[in-house]
Amino acid sequence: MELINQTDKVTSRLTVANAKSGVGMDRAIAKKKLPPRRLATAVALVTIAALIGWYLFEQAGGRSLVIENSRVVISPVTEGLFEDFIPIRTRVTPRKTVFLDIIEGGQVEQRLVDDGAMVKAGDLIVVLNNTSLQLDVARNEALVTEQLNNMRTIELQLEQNRLQHKRNLVELDYQIKRLNRQVERYSNLDNAGVAARSQLEDARDELEYYNNLRRVTRESQATDARLQESQLEFLRTSGNQLKSGLAFAQKNLDGLNVRAPVDGKLSGLDVEVGQSIPRGGRLGQIDDPYRFKLRANIDEFYLGRVDLGQSAHFEKDGQQYETTISKIYPQVSNGQFEVDLLFIGDEPKGIRRGQTIQVRLTLGDSNSALLIPNGAFFQDTGGNWMFVVGADGSEAVKRNVRLGRRNSRYIEVLDGLELGEEVITSPYSSFKEMDRLHLTED
Repeated sequence: MELINQTDKVTSRLTVANAKSGVGMDRAIAKKKLPPRRLATAVALVTIAALIGWYLFEQAGGRSLVIENSRVVISPVTEGLFEDFIPIRTRVTPRKTVFLDIIEGGQVEQRLVDDGAMVKAGDLIVVLNNTSLQLDVARNEALVTEQLNNMRTIELQLEQNRLQHKRNLVELDYQIKRLNRQVERYSNLDNAGVAARSQLEDARDELEYYNNLRRVTRESQATDARLQESQLEFLRTSGNQLKSGLAFAQKNLDGLNVRAPVDGKLSGLDVEVGQSIPRGGRLGQIDDPYRFKLRANIDEFYLGRVDLGQSAHFEKDGQQYETTISKIYPQVSNGQFEVDLLFIGDEPKGIRRGQTIQVRLTLGDSNSALLIPNGAFFQDTGGNWMFVVGADGSEAVKRNVRLGRRNSRYIEVLDGLELGEEVITSPYSSFKEMDRLHLTED
């Protein structure tokens, strides 16, 4: 009990001491938190402020790059006459070419003409040997001859049958005529009471028999004539087909003797005696040595603007020559398509097969327009935008433009640029993602 009392006394003293010193008045105060709604509002305001700042930054300049003037080509926007043409490189080819293709192959037995020689129509060039083809043709000839003989035999039989019907009718007509006289004579005798009546009746019965036989023979002759006519027509058609097949086989055999189909210059003949030429193989070609045409490859970008009848010009030895597109090949290979151009008027003297000539193909009429030089920027932008240099020349800003026709020198400006402005026409590959260029001196 005394220990408890002493403890209570010590506790009372400490409480009084703390109260006098003020220690018991300090307390921990809990911090107040923002409500979730006010917190979300604050985050939204910060996001909107950030977006507004980004938009103002983009409007003020966007992505920019510092670049030296020497790295770009700056060209002015000018006004002038736009000539709608494209330069194309053409090659001289013969206007007419005939290929020497072999229907049936064979082994070269003789070569009578050298490559590059002038030949006349019908000249023998190469002789081929094809034993298998020769045996097939001989076998087909024998078969066709046998079938033709069979048809001739059938045709002869049909003709003999027709003649037999005619002979039968002649015999029947004779018997009927004889019996008519006999019946008439027996009738007179019977009336006179001289002849027996049985003879008259026998003569009448025989006459009726022959009349009936003649009627049946006539029907049989008509039926046989109709069938024979259709059969003969079929036989004639079959015979003509057999003859045509034989002629075709003979023509293939004659094709082993390769002859020049037209006059001209032989080229591409590269065969030697003993060489085997496969079926459908090409021995060479015969070109017209005096008349030529031009063939050109054009970028597929112009496929929709190239048409038959368009003209192309070039100059040679101080004289202008004009050509026109005569054929457009629809196949596109490696991004290009081919066209043929024929000369209008005289052809240039001295041109040779394989020679290249630079011509200007006119695509449309010439007219006055705003122009910028044709540069490599077009491949990077597609003509949809450009960097336009400011008046002080210190910066270039990206701007949407609308460009029209192009030739080798200029591009037609339709919208987005003004006369006198300057644009960058060099490649944009290193800064096409930028919106503004800061131009500096070297």
